[in-house]
Amino acid sequence: MTQHIARKRFGQHFLSDGGIIDAIVRAIDPKPGDPMVEIGPGLAALTQPLVERLGHLTVIELDRDLAKRLRSHSQLTVIESDVLNVDFSLIDSASIAIKNIANAGAVVRPKLRVVGNLPYNISTPILFHLLDHVGCIEDQHFMLQKEVIDRMVAQPDTSDFSRLSVMLQWRYAMEDVLFVPPESFEPPPRVDSAVVRMVPLAEPPAIDQALFSEMVQVAFSQRRKLLRHTLGRWLEDKNFSGTFDTQRRAQEVPVQDYLNLVQQLRPAV
Repeated sequence: MTQHIARKRFGQHFLSDGGIIDAIVRAIDPKPGDPMVEIGPGLAALTQPLVERLGHLTVIELDRDLAKRLRSHSQLTVIESDVLNVDFSLIDSASIAIKNIANAGAVVRPKLRVVGNLPYNISTPILFHLLDHVGCIEDQHFMLQKEVIDRMVAQPDTSDFSRLSVMLQWRYAMEDVLFVPPESFEPPPRVDSAVVRMVPLAEPPAIDQALFSEMVQVAFSQRRKLLRHTLGRWLEDKNFSGTFDTQRRAQEVPVQDYLNLVQQLRPAV
């Protein structure tokens, strides 16, 4: 089989360190029959140990040559597509695993477990895309640029606390579970990597998500300025009559304060 050359336009860096691969698989903890989807399987370094434990795995691969290789594996279902065009709610998890509710005699569709070594050049759009499908997802384990994960899990009043922090923390419990150095890849990226665990909250706050996204984007649009210059003016345009301290900078405001504000603006039905 011909050697595959990593393609820069796809942001390809292939995981090659066996010890790191084993550590990632342990962190994911796949069980036989789990309905799992891997984003960007590449040369199947993580794919093979996963499918050995699962029995079956659905993979999403954009690279035509890699997708062709993957189709030769009898235990894989290959979706050849840009992940940003994939509707995760339409992936048939029920064909992978069915959970029966004995008392009611009902069948419920299990939620998906999503994993992947995400392309660093579009990792944030992928995270936001998955946020739109979070209702059908059990958990997510992703390898990302470490500085992105630092922002995902950052606490308020730190330099890493950002729009990404707020938009993900309202919906997920997240944990940085593993550091991955550049030499674990071929070719090595110029940045450090890490693995994050993302578990959707069982009872997330009820909010208008579109309004929340708009509000947080405005708040962080000029993060060095006090919020009265940005969010304060936006609130005036919304005829906001509640209370909110705009004498703070965006990174000083806890996630719960942003949630309380959007609920004052438009109580969720």
